[in-house]
Amino acid sequence: MEEGEDDRISALPDCLLLEILSRLPSIKRAIRTGTLSKRWKHLWTSVPTLCFNDYTRTLSDFISSVDKTLTQCHQLMLKKFLVCTTYDTRYVSQVNSWIRYAISCNVEDFSLTLWNMKFEAEFLLEQIFFISSSFTELTLRGCIFNPVGAINWKNLRNLCITWGNLHEDLIENILSGSPLLETLVLRYCYGYKRLNITSKSVKNLVFSGHIIRDDDDDDDDDDDGDITYIIEINAPNILSLTIEDDVVLWRLLLLNVSSLVEANLDFANMGHNEIIPEEVEEEMLKGLLLKLHHVKELKIGDLCSEVLSRLEAKGFIFPSNMKFPDVIPPLCSDSNSNEIERCSCLTMVLKLMCLID
Repeated sequence: MEEGEDDRISALPDCLLLEILSRLPSIKRAIRTGTLSKRWKHLWTSVPTLCFNDYTRTLSDFISSVDKTLTQCHQLMLKKFLVCTTYDTRYVSQVNSWIRYAISCNVEDFSLTLWNMKFEAEFLLEQIFFISSSFTELTLRGCIFNPVGAINWKNLRNLCITWGNLHEDLIENILSGSPLLETLVLRYCYGYKRLNITSKSVKNLVFSGHIIRDDDDDDDDDDDGDITYIIEINAPNILSLTIEDDVVLWRLLLLNVSSLVEANLDFANMGHNEIIPEEVEEEMLKGLLLKLHHVKELKIGDLCSEVLSRLEAKGFIFPSNMKFPDVIPPLCSDSNSNEIERCSCLTMVLKLMCLID
């Protein structure tokens, strides 16, 4: 650093320096940036954004680093608190202490990603988490929901849950306890047969992948003896609906979506220990298209292309509001179909491992 540069940095007001530090991708970067100036050295301890997502260390080192960092921080308010790491049940007390710290600072945007190779939730959220009214945005991956009593997220506007076991009463508890909720994103969640989104505040619903756990099988058989998996979506007030990624379902039924303005379909059907017949895929997509004929804009993604090709070959008349993907591939041979299924599985795994967004 040349002579005089340190003075120019030191001349910046604290509020501007804190804003600069807050925009760095992790608190580790903010601490390192403190070496630029003596005045910056301890300023990071007051940044309103704490992001911990360092994958270069072992889990135990990561845990220790977060604990050490938080002991040096003295924020009164937190705009954002983010942790993204692998998880081991041995560290449940440490993770709970991080959550309590964030809540004590009235955190607004809280993001907790705890993933494992089993791709399932292992961390049980404490009751204090469900009655924190400071949250405005929540992103939760790998967390178990078991609230005692009513949820109180009175300022929450955006909620994203991944791998959540969400029975229908729990979904109702979340919605009733989040009166300002505008956007609900469910990624590879399970445990429910019906999404009853009747809240007047929720305007955006993202149904991003769906999985079936072995203990979810309810032995409901269709006429042919095959187990079928059906999800119903009743959301009369939403304006935007997205259905995407790998959907382990035989049927996805839209009940009341009369207020929809925009819909995005970009999903692939996958069976549970079996391959879903082509005619089932076609009927599911056709049913969705017919139910969405009234929306102003209906976008179709690449994952639906192969089924679209088959429907087109059979003479299905597509709705006039539908926007096709750039390229619709020709009808695939069995070998190509297997390759599409393999790639679809790979996409799901990569998404769950946080390697792609």
